[in-house]
Amino acid sequence: MDKVRIFDTTLRDGEQSPGASLSVDEKLVIAHQLAKLKVDIIEAGFPIASQGDFEAVSLVAARVRGPVICGLARALPKDIERAAEALKAAERRRIHVFLATSKIHMEKKLKKSEAEVLEGAAAGVALARRFTDDVEFSPEDASRTEPEFLCRVVEAAIEAGAGTINIPDTVGYAMPDEFGERIRMLLARVPAFDRAVLSVHCHNDLGLAVANSLAAVQAGARQVECTINGLGERAGNASLEEVVMGLRVRQQHFGAGTGIASQEIWNTSRLVANLTGIEVQRNKAIVGLNAFSHEAGIHQHGVISDRETYEIMRPEDVGWMGHTLVIGKHSGVHAVKEVLKTRGYALQAEALREVTRRVKEVADREKQIEEEDIVAIARDVMSDLSSDEQSITLEELSVMTGSRITPCAVVKLKVGGKESVCTSIGVGPVDAAARALRTAVDPDLRLVEYGLKAITGGTNALAHASIRFEDTAGRQFVGDAVGEDVIVTSVAAMVKGANRAVNARRREQSAGAQSAAQAGGGND
Repeated sequence: MDKVRIFDTTLRDGEQSPGASLSVDEKLVIAHQLAKLKVDIIEAGFPIASQGDFEAVSLVAARVRGPVICGLARALPKDIERAAEALKAAERRRIHVFLATSKIHMEKKLKKSEAEVLEGAAAGVALARRFTDDVEFSPEDASRTEPEFLCRVVEAAIEAGAGTINIPDTVGYAMPDEFGERIRMLLARVPAFDRAVLSVHCHNDLGLAVANSLAAVQAGARQVECTINGLGERAGNASLEEVVMGLRVRQQHFGAGTGIASQEIWNTSRLVANLTGIEVQRNKAIVGLNAFSHEAGIHQHGVISDRETYEIMRPEDVGWMGHTLVIGKHSGVHAVKEVLKTRGYALQAEALREVTRRVKEVADREKQIEEEDIVAIARDVMSDLSSDEQSITLEELSVMTGSRITPCAVVKLKVGGKESVCTSIGVGPVDAAARALRTAVDPDLRLVEYGLKAITGGTNALAHASIRFEDTAGRQFVGDAVGEDVIVTSVAAMVKGANRAVNARRREQSAGAQSAAQAGGGND
């Protein structure tokens, strides 16, 4: 069987999902789990995009061993040099250079001729080769690029030193049959592919990202770029778990497989969902809660007789165990550490001690603590211990509400070291508190999303509050918190979101003209 390399871009393209912003520490936790999953390449970020992205790529490069660590760069010297700097501590490093090649992108976005793009692609790859022998090149919007020109660009990139050529369906436009044919065409018409791996990166705008990726593998591609839970720009990317299990279940059909440790898929999926705040839909293939559930009587009868009647893979093959571990007030740090370890969380000693303290605190109030509670507390602790400066802290909160009382809230905050007390009314206590907080911090912040759920169930369940603020520039900032009181927890989540907004504004102001010159994002 041929091996298909799995290139995971959850930390780069996946984080471009609206509202999926991750802290540096959260990215490191996910990267460690991706290494445990045994992905071949981790695209850790786009170093030129922001200081945060640069720091995240640098940290992952220094701390994570096993996979190749990759950084994205436009075919520009400043991008490539910044990526090389971020990756210098990596055990194995790759620079991923991209440049748009479709007519619409060249004319409307780049305003460059074919000759200029051809020259830019070769020059970008050649510069990247000065920093590493492992260079990947992507002709952005390849599925809408003229075949003749695509062949020329690909050949030029390989001649310049690219060892991997990635063919992106950037806007999710391709159909599986035509995308497979494009892969076959490139392999047939570009002899230099005897020196390079052909990769694909498919978006899901028409719901065909996985189908297109598998069609490409059948046509000869030997690297697939994907994300956990299918996260990514717009409708997302090809879902790693679906690509991997498709190749595993139908291995004879494809004549190819991966080196993924599939038993880690479930934990990785839940870890990413927890840290990004983007839930996995119940009927999601492979990792949805319903993926191995059977309700219809005829199905239940079948699986009782033989699971293969209605299941084409075993739940344990993807790490789904269907049970939880209960922890009590007498449990110690080792038990908590073990629970978190099985769920993909590798916490530092300080964070682990704080999680254990909070677990015991909740258990002391006679609440049963289950795995999901512990994971939620861990996520909250990671957020509290984030390297981001906490410019805003909640000092006091009081609310008044009732059946014939206009809900009102008084919020006392410390903003930049100064106390601020604000009062507001609202349609409910949470709305009133949100209005008061915005008055104290930034009246232009708009609460565009608010979610509240019980983590495990019961009236004494821990509450998980998640919010999303939006500023006047359209940027979004998420915050989430865990606690027993739904109103206090909701306001704590808002404080975290407001801190992210304030920190983003501070970074933007300090960067000044340099940040504006370096702004941009990879959309391949």
